[in-house]
Amino acid sequence: MSPEQIRSAEKALAVGTWTITLGAVLYSVLTVTPLMSHHTPKGWGWTAPILPLVVDAAVVIVVRMDSTLARLDGDGGRWPAVLRWMTGAMTVLLNVSQSALDHDKVGVAVHAVAPLLLIVTAETSLAYRRAIAAALAARAARERDERAEREHRQEEHRRQEREDRLADFARADQRERERREHDERMADKQREHEERMAREQRDEQARRDAADRDERQRRQDAEQAERAEREREVSERERREREREQDAEREIERLRKELLIAPAVDERLPEEQARMKVQDCVVARIPQRRAVDLTGWSAGWIASRYQELRSTERPALHAVPGTDEETTASEEQAS
Repeated sequence: MSPEQIRSAEKALAVGTWTITLGAVLYSVLTVTPLMSHHTPKGWGWTAPILPLVVDAAVVIVVRMDSTLARLDGDGGRWPAVLRWMTGAMTVLLNVSQSALDHDKVGVAVHAVAPLLLIVTAETSLAYRRAIAAALAARAARERDERAEREHRQEEHRRQEREDRLADFARADQRERERREHDERMADKQREHEERMAREQRDEQARRDAADRDERQRRQDAEQAERAEREREVSERERREREREQDAEREIERLRKELLIAPAVDERLPEEQARMKVQDCVVARIPQRRAVDLTGWSAGWIASRYQELRSTERPALHAVPGTDEETTASEEQAS
């Protein structure tokens, strides 16, 4: 049986035993109390239930202790048996006394059922528990023996495995030593080869680095020379530009003076000449009133021409030589 089945059987035995015990105790109290009431002095009738309760309490103690001792596989000696049979006999006598006094044989038999059943149940449950405890102890002993045997076999098997592993380790260690020695020899040869190749590579790299340094130095020298030439050209171009601007400023100042002292015209100039004159006035920063005097055109027309010329980035100066596009292009071509 499995441990769960054994526990279930013990639980059923305990529940049945205690059910019979409690039923018998209750039945005994109800049966014996009237008897004790008839045989108790007047005024002490309230003590009638005490005797059956005391006897039944002894029965409960016996049943409970027997159950505990059986579970612990213990033996209380002869006194528990004396108490068990004495309380059983007292319970039987108390239960059948009233019927016996009344010469009621059927009542004697009926009232003897509960206490006799209680006595037999207590003995039987004790025997069951002892038998179960003995069976469990024997089973535990067998299991211990089997476990000890299994452990012995397992230990022997582990010992053999350890010896086999040690032998395997020894063989593997021997192979590993041989492999390491071979690897070390091969590593030495490989290291010598790599060192020789590394020296050759370093020498080759040194030659390439020297060539690269020479090439970089040559390119740097060429770039510096080219950069110096570009800077010289830029400086020269800026110098010529500044000279042209200075010449243009001087010419504009000369033109401004001429325009400021030039006499006013009596009649309006042709449109093409007037436009050229207005353009010179704009470049020389001459007021519009003076441009009206120099061209003879109306102030509105002059204001429109001023607005058109000022909207351009840089009006050309017709009266200033060397400032038109052809002169600038020829100077750039010459430079």
